[in-house]
Amino acid sequence: MDILALVNSETQPNSFVVILKEKFDNRRLPVVIGGFEAQAIALALQDIKPNRPMTHDLFKESLVSLEVYLLEIIISSLQEGIFYATLVYIKPDGSTLEVDSRTSDAIALAVRFGCPIFANASVLDEAAIAVEDEEDELVGEASSTPRPGSPLSSYSTRDLEKLLDEALSSEEYEKAAKIRDELNNRAKKS
Repeated sequence: MDILALVNSETQPNSFVVILKEKFDNRRLPVVIGGFEAQAIALALQDIKPNRPMTHDLFKESLVSLEVYLLEIIISSLQEGIFYATLVYIKPDGSTLEVDSRTSDAIALAVRFGCPIFANASVLDEAAIAVEDEEDELVGEASSTPRPGSPLSSYSTRDLEKLLDEALSSEEYEKAAKIRDELNNRAKKS
């Protein structure tokens, strides 16, 4: 996965959303992260070197001095709305070591090491948002569109799909995630 964007969270103050994009598919994975981690990711993405090392930089330099390198990170699961990640290191003897991590810290380290970011298929199936090509927009108007501000459950599936497309087009990823969750809940019930 690639980091597509790092944006302010509309619904959670002092939080940000890192948007991950599949390299060979059209899905996006929005992950809400804290301000400190967002800053750490942004500094590394922009290749800004602070005067004194920040925590992720210090951790990386400590590992490198021990000849331990981050091979990859894997967003391994999603439990009760919380993403979990695994850091996969390669040690000097060539063996690997897996360490549990917060997803935001894992991404911050992946950017610093320049290593790949992966997500398990089950995580993507549950939390990713499919982005359709502009040419594939829904055609036609919904017959009975509820007023803005109505609960998502009052919308038809077709209306929700249209709202999802609109939210993704305007990069409102948190709104899109809520719409996706409503669609997924409906799919599970049917």
